Amino acid sequence: MSTENTGAGPSPRATTSRRSCLVTGATGYIGGRLVPELLDAGHRVRCLARTPGKLRDHPWAGRVEVVRGDVTDASSVAEAMRGIDTAYYLVHALGTGRDFEETDRRAARIFGEQARAAGVRRIVYLGGLTPPGVPEHELSPHLRSRAEVGRILLDSGVPTAVLRAAVIVGSGSASFEMLRYLTERLPAMVTPSWVRTRIQPIAVRDVLRYLVGCADLPEEVHRSFDIGGPDVLTYLDMMRSYAEIAGLPPRLIVPVPVLTPGLSSHWVGLVTPVPRSIARPLTESLRHEVVCHEHDIATYVPDPPGHPLPFATAVGLALQKIRDAQVATRWSSASVPGAPSDPLPTDPDWAGGSLYTDCRERTVEVTPQALWRVIEGVGGDNGWYSFPLAWAVRGWLDRLVGGVGLRRGRRDAHHLRVGDSLDFWRVEEIEPGRLLRLRAEMRLPGLAWLEMYADQDEQGRTRYRQRALFHPRGLLGHAYWWSVVPFHAVVFGGMARNIARAAAKEPAESDSRGVTTP
Repeated sequence: MSTENTGAGPSPRATTSRRSCLVTGATGYIGGRLVPELLDAGHRVRCLARTPGKLRDHPWAGRVEVVRGDVTDASSVAEAMRGIDTAYYLVHALGTGRDFEETDRRAARIFGEQARAAGVRRIVYLGGLTPPGVPEHELSPHLRSRAEVGRILLDSGVPTAVLRAAVIVGSGSASFEMLRYLTERLPAMVTPSWVRTRIQPIAVRDVLRYLVGCADLPEEVHRSFDIGGPDVLTYLDMMRSYAEIAGLPPRLIVPVPVLTPGLSSHWVGLVTPVPRSIARPLTESLRHEVVCHEHDIATYVPDPPGHPLPFATAVGLALQKIRDAQVATRWSSASVPGAPSDPLPTDPDWAGGSLYTDCRERTVEVTPQALWRVIEGVGGDNGWYSFPLAWAVRGWLDRLVGGVGLRRGRRDAHHLRVGDSLDFWRVEEIEPGRLLRLRAEMRLPGLAWLEMYADQDEQGRTRYRQRALFHPRGLLGHAYWWSVVPFHAVVFGGMARNIARAAAKEPAESDSRGVTTP
């Protein structure tokens, strides 16, 4: 299994019956981990995805049915609901713009209406833990929307279980990455006052256990459940505990009242890989105490010995997964809000206007397999094989305008799959051993792709081919392309040259797994 299940007790595997389950958000952090858990529990699984190809390379892809659709499209949701017993609603429009609450509202209504029309027996929704007694208008927009979605689903006429969680601790979660990078990168820090807010975090393993267990809830169960771990901590406690578990020196943390949620999100965006569009709703949600006021879920989904996991155990398991390069999904598994999602146009049929290209080729005296190992290893800690300062500056500029920048890194240090985030790119296509196509998710006045090929010429020699493509949006897009053309020889030319050089060294410098050490 690829969730934090190591050495901390068994996951539920025996169920009272075999259910047909619909999972929305399967390309995201929780959904991508829930699917294999449901399969291992004996359920049948169907995934609703806007881009089914993103699920193609998951280890469980051959065991599920995947249908194309969107939760805001009633017809596709209706089709996905056919024959379903339990429908999991694991999507939200976090950070998609000012109208994200209306998008969440519309999607939840469609989901509930279509579930009822299809005779679905249960809806399961993972929402946010909200503080009791706080007027809804005082909540962050993020928490307010999550609460509203829960109410809409409870009012749908379908038996519904709403699980309400605060901070989820697991390798790759946005909350954990924020905690991890703040603590590791800043031995001394001035922090917002919300670091003194009490929080009840929960391990991702326990979240998944409860989600799976909800498939077998009795029909009369129709309510919300608070879910959390056994520890109630301030964010300050969490950072200090993380430092101790990770073997870091004690951190000097000085809370001050002057950092607003907006300033906090800029601060988090600069220090961590989490972009401001996601950091802001996360930090705004920490203004109020989020502590469980009941643990009734255990009546229906009993906790095995040692569960829910303590915070320290959850952190230790998450860090071990990161060290072992076994992170199944990350917060960046889902598409970045506002990022382009258009597939690369096929050149012969391209009729959408200008399509600028920069093409490079190099002959390499190695096998295509050796060249491919270098191609698949680009990005993250390995870098981009040309003018590191230029890539770093481009990443910083992107973050300053609210983009993702370069710090998302890689899910796995050696292998990629379709849908993976890779710094400020997204893996759009992989033909193992031959093609890697990346789609840009940085802020640009147009759409951009980068392709890298390992193939052979007519004489049987290994050839590296590289192609950057840009489809400009308006006059600004054209101006952008021509403003950066003078740097292409250094950036793209150097990249092609250095990838070829790294591949030429590959046979002598491969480790036992055949992984390049550039």
